[in-house]
Amino acid sequence: MLYLSLKVLHLLAVISWMAGLLYLPRLFIYHHSVSVGGEASDTFKVMEYRLSRYIMSPAMMVSWAAGLSLIYFGGHNPFQDIWLILKLLTVATMTWVHIVYLRYVKQFGDDLRPKTTRYFRVLNEAPTLLMIGIIIFVVFKPFGVLYS
Repeated sequence: MLYLSLKVLHLLAVISWMAGLLYLPRLFIYHHSVSVGGEASDTFKVMEYRLSRYIMSPAMMVSWAAGLSLIYFGGHNPFQDIWLILKLLTVATMTWVHIVYLRYVKQFGDDLRPKTTRYFRVLNEAPTLLMIGIIIFVVFKPFGVLYS
């Protein structure tokens, strides 16, 4: 029962985290197009901050905690299961993307306009590609085990 409860918690946290990772760059694109210091800019600052602080970051932490707990309680050997190594590397990359997003939240909060809207449109695709990789690794468990 503990394992299944952790799995539910992990899936809920990952879905919440992904929603934020997919939505925040859209906010950056819209924020980029409004004038600095205006009411719309202030609204975007609040939206970006709250999304990153109260939804994305807690969801990321719960995703990691529940995921690592699943590894422990599921009897997986992260040094033996190649698919799990690849999944963890992909999740680590998604965590790096998250950290990059937080930097942009800070810059927009300081009334800077980092990068271009085209950059944020391209950056918006990174979580989707990483998510596809993670799902493939979890479902198909490619490459088997490193050693027996």
